Amino acid sequence: MKPLPFQRVFHPTDFSEGDQHAFEHALRIALAARGELNLLHVADRDETADWTDFPSLRAILEAWGVVPKGSRHADVATAGLRARKVIRQTDGVGAAIAATVADDHPDLVVLATHQRTGLGRWLYQAIAEPIARESRAMTLFVPRRVLGFVRGDTGRIALGTILVPVDREPHAQPAVDAAAALARTLGCKEVHFIFLHVGPESDAPRVQAPTDPGWTSETESWEGAVVEHILDAAEANEADLIVMAKRGQRGVLDALRGSTTERVLRGARCPVLVVPVPG
Repeated sequence: MKPLPFQRVFHPTDFSEGDQHAFEHALRIALAARGELNLLHVADRDETADWTDFPSLRAILEAWGVVPKGSRHADVATAGLRARKVIRQTDGVGAAIAATVADDHPDLVVLATHQRTGLGRWLYQAIAEPIARESRAMTLFVPRRVLGFVRGDTGRIALGTILVPVDREPHAQPAVDAAAALARTLGCKEVHFIFLHVGPESDAPRVQAPTDPGWTSETESWEGAVVEHILDAAEANEADLIVMAKRGQRGVLDALRGSTTERVLRGARCPVLVVPVPG
């Protein structure tokens, strides 16, 4: 099985405290992949924005023990991370994001989400269109009120249980493959995969479980309301990540609007990785 790439990670940031956990996930994944992290802040024309408003990559990497104290810019590159910070001043947030996505062709987009409003009108209008133009990009949603699977003070990975809802349409194998690729990228030695089917057990589709040493898997079948059972299973199993396949020709966020996946995003107590399936 060929691992999916996480070489290009894109994170639009609003510089708020609530964005910190999403930023840490983007940084940690790009670092583990020895890839490229592209950060974008879109400022209004009358807003004063400065490079110093971006989180300090070196300060965080020093705290994580990746580079030495008093590090230089070259030390970050030596650690295998390429980083770019861009500020664009414009009244068109969506257009600025679209241009960045078109230029970078990210493998992964990392977003902080407000759960009380789901994707939110601003998030949808600003990001749905540009991400739709890069339909191959996976999207990691990190709720602002949860720590997620990256410990911000140390950079330690806590990704021991991954929940993957499975169905026949769209088939969940791309989500399984993406979950495994992410765990491999992060160097996870012990991972338990839970393949959850909501419906009669006889209707549960088969997926190919990853067989890396130290990894285990099981299949659960629950009957009832899909969203509620996904959230209940995630909580009961203390899932660190939910990974969902999502079909949509118009792009992952456009396809999310009003969907099962968006409702899971509203209630999830852990990050959610959405994997687009062509067709």
